[in-house]
Amino acid sequence: MQTNPPYERPPMIEQLRAEGRGLPFRPAKRNRPEPTPPSPEDIRRMFTIENGNRWLELARREPEAKQLFGELWHQGELCMLFADTNIGKSILAVQIGESIARGQTIAPFTCQAPPARVLYIDFELSQTQFGLRYSQGEEDYQFSDNFFRAQYNFIPDPPPNVNENELLIAAIEYKVNQAKATVLIIDNITCLRGGTENSAVALALMKSLKSLKTEHNLSILVLAHTPKRRNATQPISADDLHGSKLLINFADSAFAIGKSTADNDLCYLKQIKQRNTRQRYGHDNVALCRIQKPGSFLHFQFEGNSPERQHLLTRNAADRRQLANKIATLSANGHSQREISKLLGIGLATVNLLLRRGLERSDGEGYAVALMTNDQENRPHVKEAAMCDSLPGEGREGYSEPGITYEESPDTDYTTAQDIQPPPMTNGVMTNDQTIAPHLIPKPYWGMKTSVIDMALTPELLEQILRTTTRENSIRKEGK
Repeated sequence: MQTNPPYERPPMIEQLRAEGRGLPFRPAKRNRPEPTPPSPEDIRRMFTIENGNRWLELARREPEAKQLFGELWHQGELCMLFADTNIGKSILAVQIGESIARGQTIAPFTCQAPPARVLYIDFELSQTQFGLRYSQGEEDYQFSDNFFRAQYNFIPDPPPNVNENELLIAAIEYKVNQAKATVLIIDNITCLRGGTENSAVALALMKSLKSLKTEHNLSILVLAHTPKRRNATQPISADDLHGSKLLINFADSAFAIGKSTADNDLCYLKQIKQRNTRQRYGHDNVALCRIQKPGSFLHFQFEGNSPERQHLLTRNAADRRQLANKIATLSANGHSQREISKLLGIGLATVNLLLRRGLERSDGEGYAVALMTNDQENRPHVKEAAMCDSLPGEGREGYSEPGITYEESPDTDYTTAQDIQPPPMTNGVMTNDQTIAPHLIPKPYWGMKTSVIDMALTPELLEQILRTTTRENSIRKEGK
């Protein structure tokens, strides 16, 4: 007969007490069993201790870790490759796996290792999607016999009382042994994680991968994502890997794919973390590449190097004027604010703010004017700001850049807002490449109420924006 501790009533008594009070019976949570003390054998095996000279001697006996993908990935490493969605992580991963399977270099990234058996675990693509990427009409690309792809078969009802992550790791280990692979590529970690934002889950996952790497002498490449709303004005860093920081802390190396803002078809590779080599592809020397498919093999073609800053989104005065012109043109063409936000890749609040400013600060004729006090009107030589964070009326939505210096001109040459001529119009709509001449733009000064963006708006354009905004407001009200 099972005995209960003196401080715990039998479940039957607790149930009767609950029924007598008219309450539902909720069994008390059982206390966790006492942990068993570690065995002496486990304690002895936990660490290996040698003096420093002995460790150096042992290190010299180890074979040199050869490059698998240049300085970005070496033999025996657990490497992370992360990027935004639909940039080409899977394309590059298959290209790397095929090059290792053949023992061939992807210029300029050297493959020093001899041909090896590669297992590519694909959680992303179906059989048809994979076939479309590596075929051209009736022609199929001929992969190396050392390249193996494992497609995930979704199990709607997993076995009860089985940890899904442990099941996946065990299944991957089984396929590694079956394929006799020495290189493992997992696409991607999202299907393994179970929520890598949680540090405990991330730690358990990385321990499992580290154990798999050590037991089978594997080189592992794991694909991962960046956050959906990554700031495109900032360089890529370790903080952009989605999930817990432990993911990249436990990795031996990491690199990322970035999207260039200068060219929609251009990408770049950046080295994020390395332990077996120096950093070659850092912020001042990223590797440029494009996705190409001249035949039946979809792959990246590398085109040299450049600093990363040339491919980041900038927020200077010229970009702001061009952005305002594009927003105004799209609105005049009948696009909604939400459509403009998606087309230009900017926030909806930014679109709404720029359009609203143009409407609120226009006079009866539709022209935006600079409102000055009587003292300022009588004094043309107004003290101007030599250093400004942003143009007057701006400085929000991430546009301001501290320390921008605006070029000063003689006070006698100062041009007021009334002297500014609107840009030429084509069929009543401003084109994207039409901007205000620089010499017609007044310098910002203290007390100025109207921004240069407002001065670029013409009566016809303002009328069209007003009609569009009114129509959107009416639709929004009807939707409520």
